[in-house]
Amino acid sequence: MKRIIFTLLTAGMALSLMAQNEINDTIAGKRFDEVVVKGEKPQIKGQHGVMVVDLPHIIKDKPVTNVLDALSYLPGVVSNNGMIELNGASSLSLIINGEPTTMPLQNLYQLLYATPVDRLKSVEIMYSAPPKYHAAGAVINIVLKEPRPLDGLMGQAVVEYNQTHYATYSTGLNATYAIKDWTFDLGYSLARNHSYSRQQTYSNHLVNGERLMVDDDMRQITENMSHTIHAAISLRKMKLSYNGQIKSALKNRSISIGTFGSYSNIYKGQSPTSYHNINISYDAPFNMSVGADYTHYFENRIQNLSNAGEEQLCSDTRQVINRYHLYIDQEHNFGGWTFGYGAEYQHADDKSRQSYIFPARSGFDNTLHEDVGSVYVSSQASFQWGLSFNASIAAEYFHNGYQCNWNMIPQLGATYFSTPKSIFQLNFTSRRIYPSYWELHGGTSYVNDYSMILGNPELQPYIAYSGQLSYILHQKYAATLYLLYSDSYSVQLPYQSTDDFKLIFQTLNMDFSRSAGLQIHVPFEVEHIWSATATLNISHSQQKSKNFHGLSFDNKHWGVYAGVANTIRLSSELPVSLSIDCSYIAGQIQGPGCFSPLWKIDAGIKWQFGTKRCCELDFKANDIFNTCNPDMKINFAGQDYRMKAYDMNQNFKLAFIYRFNGFKPKKEADIDISRFGAGQ
Repeated sequence: MKRIIFTLLTAGMALSLMAQNEINDTIAGKRFDEVVVKGEKPQIKGQHGVMVVDLPHIIKDKPVTNVLDALSYLPGVVSNNGMIELNGASSLSLIINGEPTTMPLQNLYQLLYATPVDRLKSVEIMYSAPPKYHAAGAVINIVLKEPRPLDGLMGQAVVEYNQTHYATYSTGLNATYAIKDWTFDLGYSLARNHSYSRQQTYSNHLVNGERLMVDDDMRQITENMSHTIHAAISLRKMKLSYNGQIKSALKNRSISIGTFGSYSNIYKGQSPTSYHNINISYDAPFNMSVGADYTHYFENRIQNLSNAGEEQLCSDTRQVINRYHLYIDQEHNFGGWTFGYGAEYQHADDKSRQSYIFPARSGFDNTLHEDVGSVYVSSQASFQWGLSFNASIAAEYFHNGYQCNWNMIPQLGATYFSTPKSIFQLNFTSRRIYPSYWELHGGTSYVNDYSMILGNPELQPYIAYSGQLSYILHQKYAATLYLLYSDSYSVQLPYQSTDDFKLIFQTLNMDFSRSAGLQIHVPFEVEHIWSATATLNISHSQQKSKNFHGLSFDNKHWGVYAGVANTIRLSSELPVSLSIDCSYIAGQIQGPGCFSPLWKIDAGIKWQFGTKRCCELDFKANDIFNTCNPDMKINFAGQDYRMKAYDMNQNFKLAFIYRFNGFKPKKEADIDISRFGAGQ
């Protein structure tokens, strides 16, 4: 027995030695293949009715250089001729790092366009934003990376060339730095803009039983030098920031040839158009936030309208806006509950003037005062069985020289999941939408002898209600059912006067606008070579008015949006990626008008090179076949109008980017921590 055991042990040792020799020989010849555990980073997370999207991961191989362009790749977001829209939301606000802002949308777009995409950390989509953000309705919160003392000075320089009908050039520099408790952020961009657009209109105009076909072919050319500046300094929980934009050498020229002659309409800036915003905020250690900001806007331009070289009109317009904004928010935590309350106040003085140099006509010169105040209470909680929510109610007061009203604004955002692989979200909110300052003055702008744009002092703000039910599967696939309703909805529309051959563009309140639909977001990937995201939105819309210049309409239509964004990587080692994006939209309506179907194909290539890939070259071709040009038709109650646009979206963009310090944190000292940590 002992001999058998000894023999077995000897044989076992021999086999072990032979195996070890074979293994050593194998190791000598080649290394073991790595054991790879494949995992997928979640693209979408949800809590308290908020979708947190890992946008940097989604666009990492896209030829995207700035934050504004990156937003178009968010689930449900559509970039419509440069405007960011969210399917399933009646209106949309953009904020940065959760900080309230009163910046006009166009100025905010300019700031995001000048912000490098490498600053992006994540994005939060809120169909119903809590009142502490002071931005009712749907909100996209853009979360940027904050510098740390270990990072040192980081930055990015970019030079961009954009070719549409004309060429546009821009350059920009962004830098961040932190030392001890101080952080600094600076950004500047300079752009030489030169844009072109063309539209043809056909107006089959009926007056007293007589019809006249009025056709017009108008080309519009805009030129300016744009300076965009952002500067911020923070000390612990206190932050002071400045955002500004100055447009100089401003000139807008339109040339139209049609039934009533050959017109030249020129707008020139008498001085630079400027926007300045200063913001200060403080987050107290006892969960209180206070802030204030001041905004100043100035514009002064002159219009010269001529027909076949003969002067028809010369006018001067001027607008000066001073706006003040204050807010305070307080939160208290009790166990798993958070209770909050706060107040907000905004006052604006809009001093506007319109005068006619030739011919002698009456204009206006007045000051519009506006006050908006609100108070709110809110609650937020999370439960272990999977439910989290935030809810609030706000009372808002609005007053200006023409109207005064109160409004109650409810808000609810809830998330439920038994497992992170299956998430449900419910959102509901309402929001009051206010008209532009200029429209309330009732001024008149002339396009030519036939067309004019009228202001409307009687224009009322409208209330937009929205509700969404979303389902998120495996933290990447999303489907959203939504219902939108806007009471007394307003939009600018053309109207063929029944008293004279005049085409009037004016913003009017309708009875309502309603839209219901389903949106589906499906990303997929094939062997890390091809990744794509498919988006489908099917909706039914209705807009109704019983008194549109004495007429009535009830426009209903089914609509669809379908898009696929593709990224192709030839190799994980090759720093080159190709993107091809396709989209199709049909069934859009605006008042009594319907738009023709639109489709487009975009393509781009991204190449990273240099030490640690500090350099990047991006080429992007948008609307390659120049097919995304809207064609709107209105045909009801004697109104017969068509507008066809050209060259709306086609452009070719080339950008060179240089990042110093990698725009990434510096490496800390090499410390061996391989034996420490609980692991994941």
